Amino acid sequence: MNNVVDNIKNKLVALKGLASIGMADIIGNAITVLFWFYIASRLDPHDYGQIQYFLGITGTASYISLIGTQNTITVYTAKNINVQSTLYLISLLVGLVSSIAIMIIFYRIDAVLLLFGYIINTLAIGELLGRKDYTIYARYILIQKGLTLALGIGFYFAFGVNGIIFALALSYIGFSIRVYKRFRSNKINFSLVKQRSRFIANNYFLILAGGLAGQADKLVIAPLLGFAILGNYSLAVQFFGGLMIFSNIIYKYIVPEDSSGNLNRKLKIYSVVISVIITTLGITLVPYLIPAFFPRFTSAVEAIQIMSLAIIPTTMNMIYVSKFLASENSRILLIASVVALSTTVSGTIAFGHMFGTRGVASAFVLSATLEVIFLIFANRRQGKLQQM
Repeated sequence: MNNVVDNIKNKLVALKGLASIGMADIIGNAITVLFWFYIASRLDPHDYGQIQYFLGITGTASYISLIGTQNTITVYTAKNINVQSTLYLISLLVGLVSSIAIMIIFYRIDAVLLLFGYIINTLAIGELLGRKDYTIYARYILIQKGLTLALGIGFYFAFGVNGIIFALALSYIGFSIRVYKRFRSNKINFSLVKQRSRFIANNYFLILAGGLAGQADKLVIAPLLGFAILGNYSLAVQFFGGLMIFSNIIYKYIVPEDSSGNLNRKLKIYSVVISVIITTLGITLVPYLIPAFFPRFTSAVEAIQIMSLAIIPTTMNMIYVSKFLASENSRILLIASVVALSTTVSGTIAFGHMFGTRGVASAFVLSATLEVIFLIFANRRQGKLQQM
């Protein structure tokens, strides 16, 4: 009887945690998508692409800076290993170096501020998820997204296009409280980091490769194909992000759960099934939505339809990433990210020149597909080795 009651309680706790992440991410992503769709409706593809280009530069710098990745912080927090403050310090110091490089090359103080916003956001979220403080996580996410909408639109009308990145930077100010509290409660201890340097380093290069794969298209498209094509492609990426809301919720939930030994196999199966349904909706509904709301972005229609095909492999990628992270086997994930990065860069250059926006969208799908194929074979091989 007690076991039955305990099982029910555990399921209710799990459901509450998943609901908190789900609510925050659904509402938060809806706000973000609404904001960027509104900005896109006010700008032409060239100006929209220019903003996305500098966001890509800042995003790339943040991945370089984050020695303490979100996954690393989440895993070690879930395992009660106090390396957070040390990783925070290292990440912020590398971020300082990256900010100097941005100022020298681009002279953009707004990009520098946004860089530190990205860094503290990632560190704080990693800790909240690792602690399974899902309610507090939801609160921080909703505040940040609300500030994105309010400040973003306000700064746009007050200062024009140049005010948007400033507004985004200010929206992350709340996360600095979490980072400050962790510094006060958790002593700097480089020996703990040194003992786990292999996993931390592998995970850093894993996230770096994955992050570069996610930003490389923006950095390649702008100089080679122009800001207009980047603008159409970036709007397609925004739609893809909206369609990936459910999968991202599942991923944030299963990483700390897998790290704690709770595998949630049925939930993972359901997530793949639902991703198939979302893919179908993305392909069928987009031709009616874009011409109605974004008449200047008609080239994005086919790109969104093509990129919708990446929802299934990307969802599967997240499931395998969580599994390998839980076992602290980040070497396989690093190789997979390198595969994705090389495919993204080469595919964007080759297909982009031949087919324009459709070509870079196809490279996006190909990258996700090859990555998940590699992870499937790596998982099977690992299973066979464990049986030997």
